[in-house]
Amino acid sequence: MYERGWRRWAVLALFLGPSLAGLLVFTLGPMVASLGISFTDWDLLRPPRFVGLRNYRQMLDDAEFWRTLRNTVTFLVGYIPLVTVSGLLLAVLLNSAIPFRQLFRAMYFLPVVTSWVAVALVWKWLLNPTFGPINDALRSVGIAGPAWLFDPNWAMPAIVLTSVWKDAGFVMVILLAGLQGIPREYYEAAAIDGATRFQGLRHITIPLLAPALTFCLSISLISSFQVFDQVYVMTNGGPAGATQVLVERIVAHAFSYSRMGYASAMSWVLFALIFTVTFLFYRLRRGHE
Repeated sequence: MYERGWRRWAVLALFLGPSLAGLLVFTLGPMVASLGISFTDWDLLRPPRFVGLRNYRQMLDDAEFWRTLRNTVTFLVGYIPLVTVSGLLLAVLLNSAIPFRQLFRAMYFLPVVTSWVAVALVWKWLLNPTFGPINDALRSVGIAGPAWLFDPNWAMPAIVLTSVWKDAGFVMVILLAGLQGIPREYYEAAAIDGATRFQGLRHITIPLLAPALTFCLSISLISSFQVFDQVYVMTNGGPAGATQVLVERIVAHAFSYSRMGYASAMSWVLFALIFTVTFLFYRLRRGHE
């Protein structure tokens, strides 16, 4: 039986107090402060000076902001379909009875728990146009590999492929859990009716995986807007701004150019974009349920 009165509230405060205090001090407090800073001109050396909506108006006229937004959307369009399809195929394959299944599951999930800095450095070496193993393999079959991270046309695809390689294991684990919740009787009944494996995937697996797929898509959507680590380590926004993305520019304006007000305004525009796109995504999903 639960304690009543002040003793119950004291127990709740004892257990929830530290977490709520940390949330207030390290998350909600800085968020509110950044909103206020977005209306100021602050270079970290002098006191903030209120400038109203100037940072937001300047952003609308800034060609760099629109190029950065376009690059972020380009990454999103390339990354989400590839990581979702790759994770789904891996989940379906590793849900079947194959030798060393547990070993393969661990191998494909290992990149997920590896530091992005380590992964980015390894892939930066792999994609080196002069002595990288990928271009060496292409040269061995008579193909001249591109300059990858040094070519504005190939830098973003290289970032996308690296991100898919690292994150496909996460999608695989979520969808694998969903697959294991689908009764085998459905597939057996479909096989009796003459359904092929592809028809079973299309008419049984994917519809029943809708909740897990929705979760994976929403997480991938949010993380796509926040892409930073791999860009910062592999290209630092180059070449010629081809991989500049929103978070990379926020960090640059804040800590390289000391434009804290402008960086805060960009971060709130990014928050508004993520919130709007995620809200529309869930509304669209509910409309098709």
